[in-house]
Amino acid sequence: MKKLSLVVAFIGFSSMAYCTELESFFKVTDVFFKRYVSNSRVDYIGIKKASSDIENLVKLVGTMNLEEASVLSKKAFYVNAYNLIVIYAVIKNYPIKSPLDVSGFFDKATYRVAGEELTLNKLETEKLLRTYLDSRFHFVLVCAAKSCPPLANFAYTPDTIEQQLTERTKLAVNDSNWLRINPSKGIVGLSKIFDWYSSDFKSNGNIELGWINQYRNEKIPNSYKIEFYEYDWSLNEK
Repeated sequence: MKKLSLVVAFIGFSSMAYCTELESFFKVTDVFFKRYVSNSRVDYIGIKKASSDIENLVKLVGTMNLEEASVLSKKAFYVNAYNLIVIYAVIKNYPIKSPLDVSGFFDKATYRVAGEELTLNKLETEKLLRTYLDSRFHFVLVCAAKSCPPLANFAYTPDTIEQQLTERTKLAVNDSNWLRINPSKGIVGLSKIFDWYSSDFKSNGNIELGWINQYRNEKIPNSYKIEFYEYDWSLNEK
């Protein structure tokens, strides 16, 4: 198996030289997120000071060969790739107050991902949402804004990706700060994600609440009025 000296040098684990490139990528990505992410906030200052950490990871994202990768491996890879590239794009322009401060952050700037040149939007839609038709991806792809679903401080892996997708979806829709319920008025405030991607949350005639209630501990009555609160695009930094 091909050795991955870049990963070995980055985290200092000599045993990783015996892993495949993809296995090594998941392990080193996990180290990165554990080091720089806590309580869904990112230590951009720390990453900026040690910029080679994120730069090396983005290089791996670009050169990864997925020809023989399983579906689960591809799902996990593209989710991690998206979150890493978002952080990389912030660091390249840091200090900024919001990803929207950077023109073309999501739809113009391109990055090499497993040998392809993709924008963040194309990575999200073409490699995940349209390919797998799974709305749970909306709760693991984090766009560097405070109103995004919480950013995990671990990597997504092939062995756990399905469980992680469900867990992160449940985390978001059961968070009273992210999904805002007002029982006295019979109103539920939803993230604009449910508005922007409304078709992803409607199947067999189910409205957003029908989809959400699949993952809620306490179901929301279908009689509740839906409102969409304004998205806070300020940077999700510590």
